[in-house]
Amino acid sequence: MVCARDKIRQAKGKSLTQAQLQAVARLFAVLSEPSRLALLQALHAGPLSVSQLLRACSMKQANVSKHLAVLHDPRLVKRQREGTSIRYEIADPMVFSLCELVCGKMERDAKSAAALFHPEI
Repeated sequence: MVCARDKIRQAKGKSLTQAQLQAVARLFAVLSEPSRLALLQALHAGPLSVSQLLRACSMKQANVSKHLAVLHDPRLVKRQREGTSIRYEIADPMVFSLCELVCGKMERDAKSAAALFHPEI
């Protein structure tokens, strides 16, 4: 049985095909919109209805619906109908690991930049 760690080791030595690069780029494009990141952040605590997301993110319904559809296509969020409303939740928690990696890099970069101007920090 091949575990995830073995797959990563195997993938490190291989170049991605053009189609694979395009698929990766599409996923990063989905995550490049601040409104979508806000929706994912709101859903981190658990499933929410569209009306709860509207309040949590201070966005208009059309905007929330549009961004939820974009997040649903690559299966980052899933939806479930409950009566007349739809509840959304995170479908792939990997997105938070990715966000932690990106935020960690940004924090390290900020500390490095601050150290250039304020070495006493």
